[in-house]
Amino acid sequence: MATNTQFSIAVHLMLALGFDCGRQKTSSELATSINTSPSFVRRILAKLSKANLVSTTTGKSGSCALGKRAEDISLLEIYKAVDSPQTFAIHDYPVQNSCRVSCNIETTMKKILDEAQNSFESSLEKTSLAQVVADIMK
Repeated sequence: MATNTQFSIAVHLMLALGFDCGRQKTSSELATSINTSPSFVRRILAKLSKANLVSTTTGKSGSCALGKRAEDISLLEIYKAVDSPQTFAIHDYPVQNSCRVSCNIETTMKKILDEAQNSFESSLEKTSLAQVVADIMK
């Protein structure tokens, strides 16, 4: 099963921007921190910019900074900005009518997984970028 790391990479980028208290950084500087290409960083930054979480300038001297105070950015905002897939999903397959489990698993598991997703998102919503910066600075 493939994993989507855009959320953790987006948090990494946001932390790098928040750690230096508003100093503008280039995509090359940020890419070095993650050990990836500047073009990949720019794709993630574009999503964060669209959500007003970062402000960017383009061109040869282009750079970016947090779009608002780290205290005012929740991890849930970052999660939603990068279109992270739902944490939990039900496998997709043709239902086998002769099997009671196959006929009922989707309805049963949907309730459980929706509750888990809501709990996960609630936890992200309660955690600010500033809190994570503070944890790193310990």
